[in-house]
Amino acid sequence: MSRRILVVEDDAETADFLAKSLRQDGFTVEHVADGRDGLFMGSGSGFDLIVMDRMLPTMDGLSVVKALRAAGVETPILILSALAHIDERVKGLRAGGDDYITKPFGYSEVAARIENLLRRKPGKEVETELRCGDLSVDLLTRRVTRAGRGVDLLPREFKLLEYFLRHKDRVVTRTMLLEQVWDYRFDPHTSVVDTHISRLRKKIDEGFETPLLHTLRGTGYRLSERP
Repeated sequence: MSRRILVVEDDAETADFLAKSLRQDGFTVEHVADGRDGLFMGSGSGFDLIVMDRMLPTMDGLSVVKALRAAGVETPILILSALAHIDERVKGLRAGGDDYITKPFGYSEVAARIENLLRRKPGKEVETELRCGDLSVDLLTRRVTRAGRGVDLLPREFKLLEYFLRHKDRVVTRTMLLEQVWDYRFDPHTSVVDTHISRLRKKIDEGFETPLLHTLRGTGYRLSERP
């Protein structure tokens, strides 16, 4: 039996795009367009995951999430929002959301986050920090530090580092990065990956004794404490 996902989204184009993409991936999808209907549907049993827009008519998304959690609903919730500021992400997670993704988004990122949420066992603590050696990323505040020193990253650099940390000690190919970080389904034959890798390496490795981001010639890249 396919897993059931509830999409609570008032933008018809976005909702249609999500519903079609999720159904192509084998999910059963139900859609409602306002907060009160989302609360009513989400309170019922049978959904494996809820995709919740932040800005909704009749009842905003965070209020719906809070009400669901107050009612004891433990269904994983992925919040969608055009509000990308750190404080807004923190609000979403503290309201009871399990993950938060900002608009505009690529479906591959949504699919990856849904897959990750569905793998979690009920009651499992939500991961809020990623580490590799003395490099640390706080997913709530999006603060990056190495050996206690703050590291300033641009949004794409942060997304790239997060992907590396989630695949720590594993080889990551250029194709994987194009698909998962840039949402490309083809090779644009540009140096975009190499350029961003170079910038990221300079920010997280320069001035430190142990390099973390390694290039494997002809293979890809790896984030690891091991040389």
